[in-house]
Amino acid sequence: MIIYRRSQQIKKEAVFQRPTQKPEKASSFYPQTLVLNVEQTHITIKGRKVPAKIYREFRRNVRASIGKKAVILRLPQLVDFSEQKKHFAWFTEWVALQFDKNPALHNRFFGKNYQDGDTLTVGQKTYRIQIEKTDRKTHAGKLLNGIIHLKISQQDSGPHLQRSIKHLLSRVVAQDHLPAIERRVLELNRLYFRKDIKSVSLKYNQSNWGSCSTQGNINLSTRLLFAPPEVIDYVIIHELAHLIEMNHSKRFWKLVSEAMPDYKAKEKWLKDYGEHCNF
Repeated sequence: MIIYRRSQQIKKEAVFQRPTQKPEKASSFYPQTLVLNVEQTHITIKGRKVPAKIYREFRRNVRASIGKKAVILRLPQLVDFSEQKKHFAWFTEWVALQFDKNPALHNRFFGKNYQDGDTLTVGQKTYRIQIEKTDRKTHAGKLLNGIIHLKISQQDSGPHLQRSIKHLLSRVVAQDHLPAIERRVLELNRLYFRKDIKSVSLKYNQSNWGSCSTQGNINLSTRLLFAPPEVIDYVIIHELAHLIEMNHSKRFWKLVSEAMPDYKAKEKWLKDYGEHCNF
């Protein structure tokens, strides 16, 4: 992401800093970035609601940014109500401009909108999606000759329907990729760890890329299937190392680095591009 300022560009997050009337100097007792309150709200972009957070802080300027889960406006605490309305109107226009310039923001906040006949590429495989509306109360999906057949209940609609389609796609794709992932987990375990593995599974986890239980169960997120093979290897190695060290101690990271000396580059890839790995 990019930080936008009027005079410079800095990497990290999408931010634009707007000048305001210079307030009286804040007391040294309060840091300039002390957050006084946070308002959870939304703004409307082309008829669709985008989550927004309004921070009121001890600061001298107005700052707008695009976060991972919300757009963010930071205001000086002493700005009066009429000025706040002006800043919020400007903020809404600024966010709309960012959405126009960066189509990836639509996927981040609204998700993909799957239609009958769409294609889905996961790793080296490309699937065609066939969607059929049915009178049944539940959804179902299966893979046949490279075509993912989805039977969708007519009772489902709107954003919930798209979430249901994502979960179905994840489930079908997981079944197709699981044998290869299992083989890779066993191979990396044989090369570097030689520990007992009870099971390997692919699940549509949103909160993590993988996990390892004390019983030897390796769970990987289906989102990981969109990452390069070497990044997938890193997550597998990370979880296999937990078979020896169920923590993130120096001993744990030593195990990881011995198996993959450049693991930090893979972590950086996930941090920089992981948000694009999704159904």
